[in-house]
Amino acid sequence: MISGGQLAAFLVASMAIIIVPGPSVLFTLARGVAWGRGVAVLTVLGNCLGTLTLSAVVAVGLGPLLARSKVLSITLQLLGGLYLVWLGFDAFRHRREHAEAMTKKEARRPNTLRIVRQGYVVGALNPKAMVFFVAVFPHFVDRSKGGVTLQLLFLGALFSVMAFCSDSTWGVIAGTARVWLSSSPRRLVTLRTIGAYVMMGLGVLIIVSGCPELGVELARQDRSYYP
Repeated sequence: MISGGQLAAFLVASMAIIIVPGPSVLFTLARGVAWGRGVAVLTVLGNCLGTLTLSAVVAVGLGPLLARSKVLSITLQLLGGLYLVWLGFDAFRHRREHAEAMTKKEARRPNTLRIVRQGYVVGALNPKAMVFFVAVFPHFVDRSKGGVTLQLLFLGALFSVMAFCSDSTWGVIAGTARVWLSSSPRRLVTLRTIGAYVMMGLGVLIIVSGCPELGVELARQDRSYYP
């Protein structure tokens, strides 16, 4: 359904976006710092279930449209690139507030269902995941083989599994080093700053690669209208 080359490229792109500390990772780190490894891993489980739901909604809703319009696919990539740049800038602008919020501890440990539910909400509403699903997924779909929706569902499931493995690692690290992290908000500011720059860089790369493709596709359509 998806070629080996496309799958390998997707794995690389997914890991690049997953390892960038975004809303889900920061939330997981906060829970790990506050409550330890168990709560952090449960948070990641709920988060990935929310991400999987989000990817399914995007796949079912956009699959048929993307199968018929390459211009729409490229346009979404460009919009996603712009949004990634904005997210990176916003993360940089609020890096100190986020770090301060992460060092706060809750009064009581929430129960398991509440931990998973909170993680689910964060995952389902994660703007970084939405941008990736809408803007980047179509680039790895083989339109010539059909089944665009099924391909998007497969990529979404694969992305969620990868996110679980990566984010769980962040959570375990945070839970293990909770005292070291919470003792210095400056370290959290540095982590957030690096993540902001990476997000902005990814957005610029998407825009730079998508603009020429959009121009070529629009020119091709113009020639088809005027034979």
